[in-house]
Amino acid sequence: MGGYILRRVFQSVLILIGITFLTFVLLYLIPADPARQIAGRSATAQTVENIREQLGLNLPFYQQYFRYLTGLLQGDLGRSYLQKTEVGALIWSRLPATLLLMVGAIVCELAIGLTMGLVAALRRNTATDTSLMVLSFVGVSSPQFVIGILLLYVFSVQLGWFPIGGYGTFMHMVLPSLTLGFLGAGWYSRMMRSSMIDVLRQDFIRTARAKGLKRWQVLFGHALPNALLPIIAMIGIDIGLFMSGIVVVESVFGWPGIGQLAWQAIQRVDIPIIMGVTLVSAFAIVLGNFLADLIAPLIDPRIKLR
Repeated sequence: MGGYILRRVFQSVLILIGITFLTFVLLYLIPADPARQIAGRSATAQTVENIREQLGLNLPFYQQYFRYLTGLLQGDLGRSYLQKTEVGALIWSRLPATLLLMVGAIVCELAIGLTMGLVAALRRNTATDTSLMVLSFVGVSSPQFVIGILLLYVFSVQLGWFPIGGYGTFMHMVLPSLTLGFLGAGWYSRMMRSSMIDVLRQDFIRTARAKGLKRWQVLFGHALPNALLPIIAMIGIDIGLFMSGIVVVESVFGWPGIGQLAWQAIQRVDIPIIMGVTLVSAFAIVLGNFLADLIAPLIDPRIKLR
């Protein structure tokens, strides 16, 4: 186990360094000029050049990247061009809101998706099964901003059950969590259905039934724990999906997380914030997959980490 953890940590560090390099290259190649954004449209060429020199944007690419990587190894994510604040402090102040929304979304997608998948598996090849799978297909195909706007229109504008936007109470979190969770629920329902049908066909399920166990004991005591194994891996992947999709959802609902921070930085070409949010998102993806790999053997002792 110790050797496996060390290898995974080493691989994770290499992945994160690679992501910083690729992101830095893409931001270096974009035609927008951060110095011009900071100086404003009426600034002279000399003013723009002075700002570019102050920020180190006039240096060759390798020098800029080396400076960033050196600071990163010291725990410094840089300083925002426009807000004149440390990027680490900005992200840290927004991270609790994003994590809260992510937890709410995971709860929603698991509650909806696993229930749909379980019911569809138990009633396979029926009208209920078909209806649930069609609904899951709609879920995975619908853009998140469309779902968010529809939920806002129906439940906030028309019915007035939830606030239109903002942050601070449980009611503020419901609609954004459902928006993020609806997409994942579709994937989980299809995965749960396939996994449960496969498990119910196994010999140990027939053995459990032959012993005279009640149906709910067979279902929840034997079938469900084995059917959940692929779901664990999906949760780790979902952390990364939420980090990418959360930018849109936070903007729609006015949720003050790192997604909204990233969107504002993209509009202003604030490169240090974009790099910082990308790195935090990549770290969340790597950590989620790593934890999923560690949890899987606890559910199924047959799985060995090597």
